[in-house]
Amino acid sequence: MKPVYAIGDIHGQKHMLDHALALIAADGGEDAQIVFLGDYTDRGPNSRAVIETLIGGRDAGRNWHFVKGNHDRMFARFIRDGQEHDPRVKSGISWLNPRLGGAQTLDSYGLHGAVHFADKTDDGREYLAHFEGVTGRIDKHAFTRLAREAVPEAHLEFLEGLPHLHQNDDLIFVHAGLQMRLPLELQDPDDLLWIRDEFLESKIDYGKLIVHGHTALDYPQHNGNRVNLDGGAGHGRALVPAVFEGRDCWLITDQGRVALDPA
Repeated sequence: MKPVYAIGDIHGQKHMLDHALALIAADGGEDAQIVFLGDYTDRGPNSRAVIETLIGGRDAGRNWHFVKGNHDRMFARFIRDGQEHDPRVKSGISWLNPRLGGAQTLDSYGLHGAVHFADKTDDGREYLAHFEGVTGRIDKHAFTRLAREAVPEAHLEFLEGLPHLHQNDDLIFVHAGLQMRLPLELQDPDDLLWIRDEFLESKIDYGKLIVHGHTALDYPQHNGNRVNLDGGAGHGRALVPAVFEGRDCWLITDQGRVALDPA
């Protein structure tokens, strides 16, 4: 049985990604199979370099698999059509708000400056009013045009083309989680990117161990029917890769493998 490695939400943390890849290479070799769980962008300082690393590995024929995260979709949608909001963000804040991290992503593509928001409108949502950059103040229309010019088409095509799931005989890899009473073919893609409470509270064994991210913890956690590998790298905590042999799981640390057993 060949091991399968997994890396949770990266959120623009290029140096953490490099460290995680080095740990995996030391444990499983340069040809190790790795599944990346989405949210490659936003919040951290270098989303551009993260995407370039992932595309580079894919193009080099590495045994890497990727699933899409909600932040990856928000990023692509903003660049394509200036969409600042996703209906699943109940607070109504803009993707550009530092809490979601879109401005940090665009900064990594050279759009250095400060975003300024208008007062919330009747729909309760936050909207970009203007951007204050090195060349002065520009409105949203000009800013979105600059963003489209700054982000390579290859980066958008990579993110837009990512699947929502990856699986093998023992494991299902997904960004956020599943509706645990529905078969895979009936899952709503929005749930695969965004679901929380009903998935996190479920004790149902889906038949395969579900490996996911999305809901940030202080450290990865095994809950018996699922493993959450989002240790909070988007908030400055560590990016800790994991390795699976069947349904058995270990975290890969500087000191070697550490068993991750159900809580």
